[in-house]
Amino acid sequence: MGLFSTITDTLKASSSSTNRGDGTSESKGAYWCHDCSERILDTKVDGDDTPACPACGEPMEFERSPGSTGCAC
Repeated sequence: MGLFSTITDTLKASSSSTNRGDGTSESKGAYWCHDCSERILDTKVDGDDTPACPACGEPMEFERSPGSTGCAC
């Protein structure tokens, strides 16, 4: 049974499930700096102000995926 449970766990981990993380702070999207390819999840930003890019200092753009994957990419 060890091999079977390992395969089952692997397949569950690679699924396109929308259940990501513990659900306590669900992300609505991410802030992006397209010039620097920097990304910051909205759950990692304090306050309501648009964060500055850590690499170049320019304001980042908020984006969210209209898809059902739960991913902001």
